[in-house]
Amino acid sequence: MSIENIDTVPWRVFDDARVLATEAQAPDYVADPADIDRFEQDGVVLLRGAFADWVEPLRAGLEKNLASPLDYAFPCEAVQKGEGGRFFDSYCNWQRIEPYRDFVLKSQAASMAGQFMRSKTAQFFHDHAFCKEPGTQSATPWHQDLPYYCVDGRQTVSIYVSLDHAPADVAVRFVRGSHRAPKLYHPLGFSDGDQLGDQSNGEAGLEMVPDIEAHPDDYDLAAWALDPGDAVLFSFRTLHGTTNAQLKSRRRAFSTRGLGDDARFCNRGETSPPYKDIQVDDGARMPEDCFPVLWQRS
Repeated sequence: MSIENIDTVPWRVFDDARVLATEAQAPDYVADPADIDRFEQDGVVLLRGAFADWVEPLRAGLEKNLASPLDYAFPCEAVQKGEGGRFFDSYCNWQRIEPYRDFVLKSQAASMAGQFMRSKTAQFFHDHAFCKEPGTQSATPWHQDLPYYCVDGRQTVSIYVSLDHAPADVAVRFVRGSHRAPKLYHPLGFSDGDQLGDQSNGEAGLEMVPDIEAHPDDYDLAAWALDPGDAVLFSFRTLHGTTNAQLKSRRRAFSTRGLGDDARFCNRGETSPPYKDIQVDDGARMPEDCFPVLWQRS
């Protein structure tokens, strides 16, 4: 079954992303050790106003995505026919959309990622832009990101930057501490909640995500009302999802995903993003010509 990847343009524009990495002018982020400890313990942490200066540039980049989605890589519409609103997302466009590229290369995101992963390096994995329009009432099922990806490892981080005001009832929710569990859960489709993946190619034996909605008191749930520029950092292993509460205003966000020292290629069959042309053996580091190292610990 498909993981809802829609092929439009090639995901990779440049032959060697290391050339772009030489343009990086990322300032160092001064992380609070207490925030790093919280991230390590909970698998998620909120950093208020961390990217306030990047809200307008990222909004402008996302408008390019929305205006002509087929000009960019992997656009997806996750609202079913007949449902209200719109849930759009697209990823792997940092080389195509200038504000995305500037954020990747010139913001504090890479420095932040390396410190929160407690890694010597921060390797860029991919970008992901989201937009939910008013009237949308589409829940994102509880899931971990890692089973969707062609990587494995403990040193991982998503940096989710809110581009709008979002009340807590429509914001992303997280299960604190879920990243520390040894198990991974089977990936699900966002539009229909169906099971995804090829059971014969890497996903056999994975459990289904527990019914968190039916037993919320059994879990330590976290959700925050977000303002533009707030950042939520979370591990690829942290369970997260949204409610089906109807949006009364626009909710846009932009994420970058980082890999630390222990991240390695893992063949899980079809993945999202579907890096089909990555010729890497299981257990090898992700190639820097596609996934540049943007930060190194001094």
